[in-house]
Amino acid sequence: MSLFLISVRCTLILMLLFGLGYNLLVTGIAQGLMPGKADGSLIYNRNNELVGSELIGQAFADPKYFTGRVSSIDYNGAGSGTPNYAPSNEDMIKRTAEAVEAWKTDNPDVPVGELPIDLITNSGSGLDPHISPEAAEAQIPRISKLTGIAETQLADLVRKHTSGRQLGFLGEPTVNVLKLNLELDAKMNQ
Repeated sequence: MSLFLISVRCTLILMLLFGLGYNLLVTGIAQGLMPGKADGSLIYNRNNELVGSELIGQAFADPKYFTGRVSSIDYNGAGSGTPNYAPSNEDMIKRTAEAVEAWKTDNPDVPVGELPIDLITNSGSGLDPHISPEAAEAQIPRISKLTGIAETQLADLVRKHTSGRQLGFLGEPTVNVLKLNLELDAKMNQ
């Protein structure tokens, strides 16, 4: 019986130490060193209203805003992931064709040959908040026409919101669509 009590005590101590203590320690360190990131990298508009996270993409239906990547899960963070369709899969071909047709309708001034691939394909999670700088630049003529903001000003906004490669050599340059659209919204309301 004493072996049983010893194992119960050890289990309780280890549960408290690693199940509670470790989590409190790591959370405390994260809150102390980088509170914004520890809280989910939340983004607020100029009225201090929560509009999203810089880590999760959003759908922008209004054509006067920059759009992000296609999301087969509608940017629902509760179940990230995307179907891993082969390029020959009928559903993939249909979805891609629909995305290309939507592009042609919304962006008649930009030839389909200049359509960046990230505007018609999913990311691995379906939640990617970033697009390539080329994908943002391809949308400038449409947004300029709908907002009346000069293309040069929009190009400056895209450049301002372009992040370089991580550590200078990892990945590709990206543009966070939510941050870009928040600044675009502020520019429209000037």
